[in-house]
Amino acid sequence: MYKYFLKRVIDLIIVFCVLSIIWPILLIIAIWLHFVNKGAGVFFTQARPGKNARIFKVIKFKSMTDERDADGNLLPDKERLTKVGRFVRSTSIDELPQLINVLKGDMALVGPRPLLPQYLSLYSKEQARRHEVRPGITGWAQVNGRNAISWTKKFELDVWYVDHCSFRLDVKIIFLTIKKVFIREGISKEGMATTVRFNGTN
Repeated sequence: MYKYFLKRVIDLIIVFCVLSIIWPILLIIAIWLHFVNKGAGVFFTQARPGKNARIFKVIKFKSMTDERDADGNLLPDKERLTKVGRFVRSTSIDELPQLINVLKGDMALVGPRPLLPQYLSLYSKEQARRHEVRPGITGWAQVNGRNAISWTKKFELDVWYVDHCSFRLDVKIIFLTIKKVFIREGISKEGMATTVRFNGTN
């Protein structure tokens, strides 16, 4: 009952309340990014599979420029990540536009993170169960290591969440997320600006 109806109602109430409070902050961040991204735009959208693997467009604040080398190829992520972008990402502010995805019904506040569509064919049958619920802005894997743990462990945690989803667990995850945002833990693996891509085994 909770994961199919009450969870959605609670998400909508929380998102409306949060957006009514933080919209001025979002506006300031958007203006800030407009000037530092060198014309690359403020928002980043990308196709992601949601519940039942239905594809939608996830929205984030853009933390990297579109700078390219002499051959027209994008520079490595680490070189395109601006100082402002690094701050926005390390504090997880880049995820806040996904509140719009929650309003649209694409996502939930808590659930497995939406990953890339090309991973769908790489999941085992058990790992694919992460798509039985709406993806979340934060989730059980995010408060238990985030990008500092292996893909295998992330998927184990995602499926565990699907099987144990409850209001009490969601509240716990939200509070743990707030704590980890303040200590900036598990943002990426050591020495990497972004996480390594899933190849079906890592």
